[in-house]
Amino acid sequence: MTDEKKPAAPKAAEILPLRAPRPCANCGKDTVRAFYPFCSKRCKDIDLHRWLSGAYAIPVVERDAGDGEED
Repeated sequence: MTDEKKPAAPKAAEILPLRAPRPCANCGKDTVRAFYPFCSKRCKDIDLHRWLSGAYAIPVVERDAGDGEED
């Protein structure tokens, strides 16, 4: 039998954020990495509901037929 030491387990990698911390896009609390850019699943789901219900909309400017510009 030999008294060899087992190699030490590697240390967990240190995760360095690539972006500066920002507040939750919904409530303003500190964000959580798993739900970025939100602080919780609740805030994430609230935002998704707003998109799906049409609360967020991109405005459309319709052109009149007599603008003088032709495509």
